[in-house]
Amino acid sequence: LSTVARHIQADDGRQYRQEIEALSKVYKKLVESHSLNGPVPATPAVHISSIQANIVKGEGLDRMVFRELLHNTFDVVTEEVLMDRIFCAFDRCNVGLIRLEEWVCGLSGFLRGSHEERTAFAFFVYDLNSDGFISREEMFHLLRNSLVKSPQDEDPDEGVRDLVELALRKMDYDRDGKISFQDFKNAVTDEPLLLEAFGQCLPADTACQTFLSTLQC
Repeated sequence: LSTVARHIQADDGRQYRQEIEALSKVYKKLVESHSLNGPVPATPAVHISSIQANIVKGEGLDRMVFRELLHNTFDVVTEEVLMDRIFCAFDRCNVGLIRLEEWVCGLSGFLRGSHEERTAFAFFVYDLNSDGFISREEMFHLLRNSLVKSPQDEDPDEGVRDLVELALRKMDYDRDGKISFQDFKNAVTDEPLLLEAFGQCLPADTACQTFLSTLQC
């Protein structure tokens, strides 16, 4: 909610309220397109036709719908586990559906989140068991498909374990064998490219700008 409140209270509050209204309209069109069971109106930057059958009538957006939105609208092409974690970051009530308020607040952070908010979002996604740390096991799970493995390798996971150790050397500031949020925050502050060190979890800037431009039409 902090992103929403910050922009509404700022000088651009009126414009931001208009964007919230536009986001709400997109959400409602997605939901209504299924309930009407008829032709789907064209909506810029949101690929409705291929995903309308996966929307739960009158309830919200489910995982399948959301994944296709991430892929088609925001160019998020990433591992299944990260797609699920991004969904969980939006689905704060943990009911398996993204409600209107969660949609608006989540996309507000996606599109206009501050550096601190984006850092917190990425950490939430990478902390797979939500215990407040990114463990060795979680890093291994997130990075295991990042290297091309050869059938001739005696230990195909050795390279992944090396990556995990490298990540710990770069990001585990207190040297306790795991990455806390403070570790992660410090690492990203020192080296911004580490924000998505364990896989893409944020939208491409160009995709954000394209989506924002459609809201202003």
